[in-house]
Amino acid sequence: MTPEHYAAFVRGRSAESGAGQVSFLQCPSWAAVKEGWKPEYLGWFDGQGRQEGAALVLYRQMPGVRRYFAYIPEGPVLDWAAPGLGDRLATLLDHLRDAGAFTVRMGPPLSYRRWSAGTLKSAVGPGRRLADVLPDMVDPLGAAVADRLRESGWQRCGEDGQGGGDAQPRHVFEIPLEGRSLDDVWSGLNQEWRRNIKKATKSGVETVVGDDSRLPDFYALLQQTERRDGFRLGRSLAYFERQYRVLNEEAPGRIRLYLARHEDEVLAAHTLITLGRRAWYLTGASADHRREVRPSNALQWRMIRDAHAAGIATYDMRGVPDTLDPQVRAFGLMRWKLGTGGQVAETVGEWEVPLQGAVNKTLHRAMQAYLSRR
Repeated sequence: MTPEHYAAFVRGRSAESGAGQVSFLQCPSWAAVKEGWKPEYLGWFDGQGRQEGAALVLYRQMPGVRRYFAYIPEGPVLDWAAPGLGDRLATLLDHLRDAGAFTVRMGPPLSYRRWSAGTLKSAVGPGRRLADVLPDMVDPLGAAVADRLRESGWQRCGEDGQGGGDAQPRHVFEIPLEGRSLDDVWSGLNQEWRRNIKKATKSGVETVVGDDSRLPDFYALLQQTERRDGFRLGRSLAYFERQYRVLNEEAPGRIRLYLARHEDEVLAAHTLITLGRRAWYLTGASADHRREVRPSNALQWRMIRDAHAAGIATYDMRGVPDTLDPQVRAFGLMRWKLGTGGQVAETVGEWEVPLQGAVNKTLHRAMQAYLSRR
């Protein structure tokens, strides 16, 4: 398929009510963000030529050989409940094998279990994890697809302790907006969130949408955030400049940069991506100083309000850790997002399968060892 034809299908499917999640990671623009990967745009068609599904495949060549690791991030775009899933996936594997892939990894965009903020707040305690808590909902489709993949020889990433686990977050935090007024969303915030937003307003924090000229401000704050919180994304300013450019070239406003200013200084900066009726808070950064004026809370509330006004059904805050132990440092992120009153969704995760052949299986083991070390 041409990128244009592929993009039109993804755009149409993302706009359909009840069509399920279509991730921005399946857009052609995301392939342009990822340097070092070769994209291919695939489609499934019925006997009358009607398109039934699509997949953005990213190929990464193994050094020294003409073999590739094939990755379908948060895809394919399929009706996972439709008959014939096994045949579609078998056709996909045949094509990827012919293209020189030794291993295929994909992440079906389906939820498996969900926990409300209230359920998780009451379960917080030493040593507790999400798996220890009875979910509020189990998605039968996600569970059925996971069973079907396992029966077909796919293995969930990290399940055997190999391969480094999922590349995309398995647990994400979502705020449902569809069918709720803005007052309902405000009431869903806990007292701390509402108090912090009011404090930001009273302190004179101003929230604005910036353009690409403010990306250096965002990047400087991101470096502060990485040092403070002890993580490293490993992204350059050029990466974020390319991300901003190519996503907005595909669709103006696809990615926006939000800034929180106080006394003429940018104290927080977040990026927001929209596709169809879903919005993703992708990357957030904040300064080490003047945190008492709560710029990040103000910025999130502005982004949520804008998403609600645009008719977004789900505001996705992306990944959360699976710990509920307040003594674990990572719980701070979970606690912050729980304050919005949303819910944690466990996806079915990423799955991979080594393709047949002794050479392919050897390369698959080498890739898993590399990912484990990384």
